[in-house]
Amino acid sequence: MEDKPKSISTHRLQINGREETLITGVTDVLSFDAKEVLLETVQGSLMICGTDLHVSRLTLEKGEVNIEGRVNSAAYSDKADMKSAGSLLGRLFR
Repeated sequence: MEDKPKSISTHRLQINGREETLITGVTDVLSFDAKEVLLETVQGSLMICGTDLHVSRLTLEKGEVNIEGRVNSAAYSDKADMKSAGSLLGRLFR
């Protein structure tokens, strides 16, 4: 019998001391650089902004991402919000 990967259903965002971030429930990494990491999660799109950001571990099979660096903000956007062309987040999350 063939083993199928578990569906990723739980989402958790854990930021330790603004320097270490663990995110579960990640379905895709849309983009990342030293100032911004943009992820698709089971709860919508998630943008992490900061300085010296580095994706230290990425396991999409498990839906887990670890980010190191100084976190200044975390913002979610639902899929319905992303379609709103007039909003700033709508343009960022396209």
